[in-house]
Amino acid sequence: MNPKKNKYNSYDDDVIDISEQDDWTRLQRDEKVEEATSLSSILDLSDETELTVTAVQKLKKPKWRYRIVFDQYSIDVHEDIMIKYRMLQGAVFSKSDLEDIVSADELQQTYADALSYLARKPRTSYEISIRLREKGWGETAIVSSIERLSNEGFIDDTAYAQQWANQRVKSKAKGKLWVKQELRQKGISKPLIEEALNSISEDDEFESALQLAIKKWNQTSGERIDKQRKTGSFLMRRGYSGSLVSRVLREVDQDNTT
Repeated sequence: MNPKKNKYNSYDDDVIDISEQDDWTRLQRDEKVEEATSLSSILDLSDETELTVTAVQKLKKPKWRYRIVFDQYSIDVHEDIMIKYRMLQGAVFSKSDLEDIVSADELQQTYADALSYLARKPRTSYEISIRLREKGWGETAIVSSIERLSNEGFIDDTAYAQQWANQRVKSKAKGKLWVKQELRQKGISKPLIEEALNSISEDDEFESALQLAIKKWNQTSGERIDKQRKTGSFLMRRGYSGSLVSRVLREVDQDNTT
């Protein structure tokens, strides 16, 4: 038997009606409500207004979201928010309740977007904040999400900076000056940058520059003075300090004159 069509439903695959289900894991055939009412339509109601849930619809996309219908009004919320506030058919909510629910849902969505962005690779707090602003989330929700992610261990700018510095110097042959600029662009604070760079020993940076210099020297044609100039300039562009470059050039020059 086809489901009974009402003013909230049309036969579509976007939404599953679970209004009459005691167990949310058992879902009926697909039905769809109208598009969610704009938030301003609900928030423009008087403070004394109370709305009764007349239908609960499970959205197929995006995942974990539900449409809560109050006669001619409706809002979309995450499953966690629906459960937390027990948004079941017949439940009554005031305007103040709905304002709290909308705020909680924004926090949940912001957090979910941040987690999705982090799933690709580690990020700094600054990078995540920029991403969330680009997606249009409010500053309060962004700050809350960053704090939550930090508390849960998903964000750690100190560990990120140290791992980045170590990997860039030892594996990518970049000098500390280069790495310092990269970390600045990633929004790492000055104290954390200094801490990360100090964790890289002078010997490690020297060895990194030396191997790079040997390769560049051997690839460079011309007289010895030309090799020194071109190799030195190359190392400086890679972010090695002038004093370290001088040490490296002396080492390379000595090896090639003995």
